[in-house]
Amino acid sequence: MSGERPLRIRAVTEADLPHIVRLDADAFPHGPYPYFVLRQLLAACADLVYVVDDGTDLYGYVLATSPNDAQSWVLSLAITPGLRGKGFGRQLMTKLLGQLRAKGTHSVRLSVEPRNDSAIALYRSLGFVPDPGGPRADYFGPGEDRLLMTLTL
Repeated sequence: MSGERPLRIRAVTEADLPHIVRLDADAFPHGPYPYFVLRQLLAACADLVYVVDDGTDLYGYVLATSPNDAQSWVLSLAITPGLRGKGFGRQLMTKLLGQLRAKGTHSVRLSVEPRNDSAIALYRSLGFVPDPGGPRADYFGPGEDRLLMTLTL
């Protein structure tokens, strides 16, 4: 993986796109974002994308929308399997949430697969609260249920 190179959280660059596409496919093999969607999201939301980097490769990323009426959405958080559970998801989210606060965001929303207990635990520990009523059936299409969560900043 990263060997002896220190890992750091930094803002995304144009050169990171192929690595983010790979990370997304590794993290979400049954439904990664298509290349063109990630391309457009990085162009539209570049100031709200952070990566885990060792100087030669990427090991995670987080992506959110620019605030609209003081609300933003976290669209994706992905950590390479070998680094999960080591705090990099929390570091990415903390960096992102700080940037959103600085932009005047009042609430942050996200959706998560209802059986992804580790992600839900992370989001809860950051202050996200599940929407009333539990997971929404077929939110992303047939069989693609999602739990929606909100954080008030």
